[in-house]
Amino acid sequence: MGDNRSMPTEPLITLADIHAARERIAGTCVRTGLYRLDPERMAAAGFDIPLHSEIWLKAENEQPIGSFKLRGAYNKVASLTDEERSRGVITYSSGNHAQGVAYAGRAMGAKAVIVMPESAPINKREATIALGGEVVFVGPASSERKEMAEELVAEHGYVMVPPYDDPYIIAGQATCGLEIAEQAADADLVLSPVSGGGLLSGVASGIKLSGSNAKVWGCEPELAGDATESFYKKELIEWPGNKTTRTIADGLRTQSLGERNFQHILKFVDGITTVTEEEILEATRVLLLATDIVPEPSGAVTLAAALFHSDRLPEAKKIVVVVSGGNIDPSLKQELLTAKA
Repeated sequence: MGDNRSMPTEPLITLADIHAARERIAGTCVRTGLYRLDPERMAAAGFDIPLHSEIWLKAENEQPIGSFKLRGAYNKVASLTDEERSRGVITYSSGNHAQGVAYAGRAMGAKAVIVMPESAPINKREATIALGGEVVFVGPASSERKEMAEELVAEHGYVMVPPYDDPYIIAGQATCGLEIAEQAADADLVLSPVSGGGLLSGVASGIKLSGSNAKVWGCEPELAGDATESFYKKELIEWPGNKTTRTIADGLRTQSLGERNFQHILKFVDGITTVTEEEILEATRVLLLATDIVPEPSGAVTLAAALFHSDRLPEAKKIVVVVSGGNIDPSLKQELLTAKA
């Protein structure tokens, strides 16, 4: 399914790059909490789902913008020269990276232009604008917003802050993996969402370069399963936008992994699996009703894999699942809170 592309080889990030990123983002990004999923609290909320492992939740919704995306965006903008920041920065994003770049731009006095799909959730659009982002809307495919951003770079001289395919973005996201290695040194398995691959490539790099023995797996919707196909075919596959936009996980609709991200994933990731839309929604409900974490569907794919597909995953006594963000559409949140358990 989809097109495949050849890939140039780029240098992988190093542990020194991750530590440098940690220093840049300190004081802006927070060291997010790690919380155990309580089986008794799940049962009390009406969920009859057997747990085969201890499950711990890395709550990236605690970041100032409600998503892990601030780590990479801030690291990239902070790495620019004063001259580059004076030209303004631009990115293309369905929502969370948009907020990250707008936040970083505002903090460092740089104009931030964001190319977003018209289908982006209203709450993410409004949050980006509230942070000072100048928003340009295009169609739903991730390829459309990338092309528009590149046109605006050529026209205005903005500096591109890619959503995932950039060493500073990967190193920023890798600080999440470094924290997990420190907070859960005895973890057997770490699960990360995957779309363009920024978070998965970063988390896996942080985990493995820190010396942890934990396995790292990616998780994505079946309806946007390009990363799974790419990983097992060992070639970069692109899915058409009319397929990846079907998933409710709006942050995971990217049509292909980034090239640098794919290289890191092939080096550091142990596997990728998919989950259904029903499993994503049920995992979102578990987080809403049986924890103190507010997730968006994109952030619940990891818990969906841990709850419903332990047979596909490596045997593990302790699993850390990255809940990548909490910017859920308010109407969906209300619908899930009132649904019968």
